[in-house]
Amino acid sequence: MPDNIEKRLTEIAQRLPAAQAAALLEFAEFLLWRHGNDSAEESRSAPAVEIPAPLDIPRPAEESVVKAVKRLRATYPMLDARKLLNETSAILTQHVMQGRDKIEVIEELEILFRSHYERVAGDK
Repeated sequence: MPDNIEKRLTEIAQRLPAAQAAALLEFAEFLLWRHGNDSAEESRSAPAVEIPAPLDIPRPAEESVVKAVKRLRATYPMLDARKLLNETSAILTQHVMQGRDKIEVIEELEILFRSHYERVAGDK
């Protein structure tokens, strides 16, 4: 890792509150798990990296569909948003263009994010 990246990560971690610094470490470990073990030999010798648990961000009593997507992306920072884009967009389009009920749409989005997380966590 270049020294400037390592230095900047250290600076950021030191300035964050403890909980957010721990989340930064969990995310870095997730990225290592996902992208850091390219060779079979590295995979065997590298320690297993645990996928971080979703953050506990409660669903507010009143929430728009767009805010629900933002909350779910914050709840599941370990997920690749690009892999969820098509499905999320299709659900949002049903709400906006076809008038589908927002509560039903939010619940479907929660299931979508949870199922993607379970697939990623199950692949380790």
